[in-house]
Amino acid sequence: MPSILVTGASRGIGRAVTLRLARRGWHVVAGVRRAQDGEELVTAQPGTVSWLELDVTNPAHIGGLEERLPAELDGVVNNAGIVVGGPMETVTVEDLRRQLEVNLIGQVAVTQAVLPRLRRSRGRVIFVSSLSGRVATPLSGAYNASKFGLEGAADALRLELAPWGIRVVLIEPAQTDTDIWRNMDALLEESVAALSPQQRELYSGHIEGFRKSIPRSQRAAVPAEVVAAAVEKALTDSRPRARYLVGKGARMQSALARIMPTPALDAALRAGGGVPRRL
Repeated sequence: MPSILVTGASRGIGRAVTLRLARRGWHVVAGVRRAQDGEELVTAQPGTVSWLELDVTNPAHIGGLEERLPAELDGVVNNAGIVVGGPMETVTVEDLRRQLEVNLIGQVAVTQAVLPRLRRSRGRVIFVSSLSGRVATPLSGAYNASKFGLEGAADALRLELAPWGIRVVLIEPAQTDTDIWRNMDALLEESVAALSPQQRELYSGHIEGFRKSIPRSQRAAVPAEVVAAAVEKALTDSRPRARYLVGKGARMQSALARIMPTPALDAALRAGGGVPRRL
């Protein structure tokens, strides 16, 4: 039975990946923040799921992986992630650092910790990135920075680890039907509440435009199970691609971003994100 570590397994994409792989005969070690979430996964798929407490920003948790993981490991799915929203001008340095710590540094730290096992098994490293790692959008600059950085780190790892037969793959969905997008209105309000009165006034048009765009994004969101299917494909294809764009929307947006001149692309992204034409 092949074994794999999945980070951020409590909900959303991570949960869907965990249960899909477990149903298909993988032993899945689910990295979760709370014991309750781990026990729920074991109950949902007994016999093929185990769990461990894993905060990817906690050095003690990372350091403890050597003792807590199975001796044989065939892959890792780096999925843990958060979203810090808001205009780049207003994102605090502390929030930006937290965004990068979880989405970029934490994923690299987990990968470094498991590479000795993957070198023995000639296993695979999967990073759950995003279309946001290819195309930046207004009010998500911190998230974009983390995903653009993750794409660069994954590209370098893919080149460096090739001599050992370790495949490194990026999964790139656009909007996904998870708690983040279902609760985007509330998340936006939290971001707005953190702004100063002056910042709220400066960016009121941007905020209102983004608020109006949320229902459209929610309708376009693909189910988490579709992303999980792409992860499974990346793990089982005999010759996996470097990147798997997930969903028609992601493929279309990526294609347009490659061929459109930057001014035209900027105009389209501003319009899509609700950025005012003039202030």
